[in-house]
Amino acid sequence: MSRTVAVNDDPQQPRLSRADVWRGLVLKADNALPFVPQMTRCDVLERGDNWLLREITFRGEDARERVTLFPQQRVHFERVQGATRGTIDNEIVEDDRGELHLRFAFALETEGIAADSPEEKEHFGATESAYLNAVNATLEAIRRVVREQGPLALVSASGASE
Repeated sequence: MSRTVAVNDDPQQPRLSRADVWRGLVLKADNALPFVPQMTRCDVLERGDNWLLREITFRGEDARERVTLFPQQRVHFERVQGATRGTIDNEIVEDDRGELHLRFAFALETEGIAADSPEEKEHFGATESAYLNAVNATLEAIRRVVREQGPLALVSASGASE
């Protein structure tokens, strides 16, 4: 499943650059709570160059994720423990006019839910909706930081530099 959301579709909102969106995605990888409304826990267990291992609670379900950062392009989440396993990607893409979009794609399976069953369709319909809400909430959280503190706030918060 994949969905793409325009980053700068509202002229009333601060215009975000690729660097702004990237810094926001790095912050979200480190602590998703301000970005993902249905996440209630996000604890980083280990970290290395361009990766981290974290434990989360999303929609009441505990999981462990290995997060890999592909700088300025994509954040890859691999669910390695929990009832739901698979991958999620948040990718910054540009259309043919150079406009930024945030694409999210997920390939997840949940224990105890048969493939192609009505239960699977219902479960992942709710999951898709939750992830789309998370993408929109992520962009809004990034805009809020830019609006309140300016783009440099994202630099200091993420420890990133250009």
